[in-house]
Amino acid sequence: MKKYRSLLILFFLSGFLFSCQKHVVEYNAVKVSSDEAEFQLHYFVPLTASTANNIYKVEINGQMIANSSGPLTTYNAIPSAAVGKFYATKKGQTNIKLYKGENLQPVYDQNVDLKAGKQNIFVYDFTKPPIIFDNGFPYTPLVTEKTGSTAWVKFYNFLYEKEGVPTDLKLQYQCQYVINDTTKAKSDWLNVGKPLAFGEATGWEPVHVNVSTTTITAGSDRVDYRIKVIDKDGNDVGDLQVLNASNKFVNYSDWWTAAVGRRYHHVLSGMRADKPNCAVRQFTAL
Repeated sequence: MKKYRSLLILFFLSGFLFSCQKHVVEYNAVKVSSDEAEFQLHYFVPLTASTANNIYKVEINGQMIANSSGPLTTYNAIPSAAVGKFYATKKGQTNIKLYKGENLQPVYDQNVDLKAGKQNIFVYDFTKPPIIFDNGFPYTPLVTEKTGSTAWVKFYNFLYEKEGVPTDLKLQYQCQYVINDTTKAKSDWLNVGKPLAFGEATGWEPVHVNVSTTTITAGSDRVDYRIKVIDKDGNDVGDLQVLNASNKFVNYSDWWTAAVGRRYHHVLSGMRADKPNCAVRQFTAL
């Protein structure tokens, strides 16, 4: 009996150790020093979405960076599905080369100065250096006792009037949300950050998400958006007029679903008065 018990214990322990080894959870991440530059690369040259305009090769300081899920398409970013993902390189002078189309036509060769920490690089013109924005990390959380009601949006103005002509309009991004689920009454229009000229971005601006405040839940809801034009004296001179798919000018409007605690890049891009038509493209940062 004693030998049997010992064998049983040995069998149990071996099974336990095997189970532990089998279920080890690993996080495939690479440690980045505080002295390195981390970046996401955004491709916002105002071009028609097509295979010929996709970027099939990206080089950083002569080294090709991988994009396993396919090419870098127009109005998109890498790393693909870049929620919390960044490339890392040495800070300081950095060369960026882009190759367009399946025949790898060289279309971009610019040097930039990257700083330590996380940043977003926007290529918006093949003949000009990119514009770099601090990513705003680490993100400051909003701690609540029950379900929160806040998401964050960072708005970017990369609107062109027509080919080769960036807009000279100063734009105020605004949002509106439902305040009564029964009546569907909505809030007043609220500013999302300050008015922006071309190539500028707001900070991480809080946006209200209409969810239950009596239970703890991962809430989300619709948020409507519009854009106002602001003159040089700071006056609101009306809604932004954009050319639609039917070649008619209409007031810009759109909506996105926002989830509590999430952070979203909203990038206005394309052409206001020509094709490809403009739109806000959304990327989730967190």
